[in-house]
Amino acid sequence: MSKLPKIALIAGGYSGEYEVSLRSRAGIISFLKGRPFDIYPVLIKRDKWIVELNEEEYPIDRNDFSFTKDGERVSFDYAYITIHGTPGEDGLLTGYLDMLGIPYSCCPTAIGALTFNKYLCKHFLHSFGIQIAPSVRLRRGDAIRPIILAVEPGLPAFIKPNVGGSSVATTRVEEVNEILPAVETAFSEGEEVLMETLISGTEVTCGAYEDSEGLHILPVTEVVPKNKFFDYDAKYNGAVEEITPARISAEMTAEIQHLTREIYGHLGASGIIRVDFIIENGTPVLLEVNTTPGMTATSFIPQQIAADGKSVGDVLEGIINYHLSKTKS
Repeated sequence: MSKLPKIALIAGGYSGEYEVSLRSRAGIISFLKGRPFDIYPVLIKRDKWIVELNEEEYPIDRNDFSFTKDGERVSFDYAYITIHGTPGEDGLLTGYLDMLGIPYSCCPTAIGALTFNKYLCKHFLHSFGIQIAPSVRLRRGDAIRPIILAVEPGLPAFIKPNVGGSSVATTRVEEVNEILPAVETAFSEGEEVLMETLISGTEVTCGAYEDSEGLHILPVTEVVPKNKFFDYDAKYNGAVEEITPARISAEMTAEIQHLTREIYGHLGASGIIRVDFIIENGTPVLLEVNTTPGMTATSFIPQQIAADGKSVGDVLEGIINYHLSKTKS
């Protein structure tokens, strides 16, 4: 059997972002083609965990995250997680891997849990002076009074699941009578809902990653949705214009990159993250921290890496080797 590091490339998950995860896995496979790793595509679903090889399925032994092929047990040296949503992005899977001592590509377990909860993450970062939009968190069973919510946090607003991503079950609301249907839609994806005041301005996003050379802050991308906002269709079906580098001043670019660096440090992040902002009246306001960014053909991180004059494959290889070296030291 090959002596190359065995990488479990984990996709799937239990959320509405399942298909996006499979697209990201396909992208990562292409980026890592020819690299010095043995890549094993792993699919996680509620009813099964499997390795997919040559159109064959091999069940994962969840006792030690291994599988058996041709009578030989295969264990993994590293897990590259590209599950968007639970259980890959919220700390559940990484906690399991922590117990097994298997290094992985994304943030530590506690940070995954924190950043997956939009309300808690934003208020944590706000304690360091990061600007955020006014918001309220609604739990299933709460008494929801649209007329009160229309005043605080106010309209127009976005109503979305407090956990999750890819703008799944997210609604922009302009009128009081739109609030309850939007809340019900958001509750279809989770037990908590976030209502957040609309921030108007220029939307930008900035990636960052750490390897053996230190922390790298990527070029800033400007996001110009063709729809009312940067929704699922815009993210994955091309209904958006993405401009890298962003059409903002050098000073604002530096500020966005500085904030991204600060946020990476405040969180104690790992691997690749992406931070989204709205620049409103010259002030960057935090939208979201994404600790498992998309790696599809239309995703921001590959665009930003290319604009930085680097190869996505080189970057991913560097991150994996950096984590493997820390495990051995």
